[in-house]
Amino acid sequence: MIELEGVTVEFDDVTAIADVDLRIETGEFVTVVGPSGCGKTTLLRTIGGLQEPTGGRVHIRDRAPERAQTAGDVGFVFQRHTLFPWKSALENVTFLRSLAGREPNEADAQALLRSMGLEGFENARPDALSGGMKQRVAIARALHLGADVLLMDEPFGELDEITRDELGVEIRQLWRRERKTVVFVTHSVPEAVFLADRCLVMRGLPGRIDATFDVDLPEPRDEAVFGTRSFQEQVARVRRTLHESYD
Repeated sequence: MIELEGVTVEFDDVTAIADVDLRIETGEFVTVVGPSGCGKTTLLRTIGGLQEPTGGRVHIRDRAPERAQTAGDVGFVFQRHTLFPWKSALENVTFLRSLAGREPNEADAQALLRSMGLEGFENARPDALSGGMKQRVAIARALHLGADVLLMDEPFGELDEITRDELGVEIRQLWRRERKTVVFVTHSVPEAVFLADRCLVMRGLPGRIDATFDVDLPEPRDEAVFGTRSFQEQVARVRRTLHESYD
């Protein structure tokens, strides 16, 4: 469980987020959507212990986020894949687990790569992989770490729309199997709705959570969901609220 109480983050004369209260249940998939500069990434970094709040507190399972991160219980996936160019896909997947002091499991790492559609590319280096394949390796790396919490900051932001949709389906399927606690930042309202159990709409500056939507879509979710009336209505509701917040 992740808890934020009155969290504020200030940079010099700028307040990035202010008085944020948030509770995310264990195993919940939460998306955060909002325009550029509203504090989405700052919120994510503060949850993960990469940014210290100037006010309030953050707990991950009753621990400070820095302790959870040091213990390898928080995994990150960023917009840029941050893979080591001299390591193979398999070596990139197992590296973080070694860094966290945990014994890598090559068989599990290979199974994760297969589940991400990368069978046969285990020994390929990043320069031989497409953008979508690199992000699949980065996601497999975060999962292999064994972290209970996954923080994802626009991981599909540099990918084409078709690849984004494919990866969204894969992420949702992996989440159903692994039941990690996921916080996923995106600019895309359809992506936010498709992935989420709960979608948070942020506004700023300073950044605040303006609205929360429980998402009700059939499971398992696949590309067919995009054409359903329920999906389109929920996207429209979130988008309307997002625009109303900035009128």
